[in-house]
Amino acid sequence: MAHPKHKISKTRRDKRRTHDKATPATLSSCPNCGATHEYHRVCPSCGQYRGKQAVEKQEVL
Repeated sequence: MAHPKHKISKTRRDKRRTHDKATPATLSSCPNCGATHEYHRVCPSCGQYRGKQAVEKQEVL
């Protein structure tokens, strides 16, 4: 395995890692109920995806 000949400074190491960060999920509003949900996911409040019922929601008593 290769070994470095010189020490890599913290600044140089951190410059390489600038793009390794978490980004927040993109949210959209549901056209059926108006609740916010992530893109390309079923709406958690009404259960619809792209205008069709994808998941049946059960009523909580």
